Amino acid sequence: MEKFTTLSSTAIPLPIEHIDTDQIIPARFLKATDKNGFGDNVFRDWRFHKDGSSNTNFVLNNSNYSGSILIAGTNFGCGSSREHAAWALAGYGFKVIVSSFFADIFKGNALNNGILPIQISEEYLQLLLKEVTEKPDTVLQIDLEKQTIGIQGSGSSVTFEIDAYKKLCLLNGYDDIDYLVSKMDKIQAYEMANS
Repeated sequence: MEKFTTLSSTAIPLPIEHIDTDQIIPARFLKATDKNGFGDNVFRDWRFHKDGSSNTNFVLNNSNYSGSILIAGTNFGCGSSREHAAWALAGYGFKVIVSSFFADIFKGNALNNGILPIQISEEYLQLLLKEVTEKPDTVLQIDLEKQTIGIQGSGSSVTFEIDAYKKLCLLNGYDDIDYLVSKMDKIQAYEMANS
């Protein structure tokens, strides 16, 4: 995984509540066993009409909005526990998802795939959605070390919580195996001392 320390990016507003994993990546695309190509079908049924033409009313098809941050309504990632939803979001290019609530399994899958899910208050979420919707060039700044998210140049920021282990992994670009490998010297020393 890539290291994640700070991010400054414009954002895409998606103020829809209870977005489930089938809406993120429809079940008919789950036949693949690796992560390649999932980003092409993220929000497929919202991005495209049944005939395959682009739905110009959907925000991901609106050229005014871009960036590696998705700001979504509350209860993001609910529904079935498919890791493919995180694969699809990462494949599309999202590095951060902001919401006032995440489904637990989705949150874990996101963190395991290098996506930072930032849970903030409903009030601050609404402020960000309003700001980004009205001013698409608004830049959000995220500092993982300090655990802050805010609007660049405004002085407006809040802190967010993250599991200490997952924070360490993101900061270093580790998956679970990389983390164990980083502790190899200590593991070997322990084995030597206790054998």
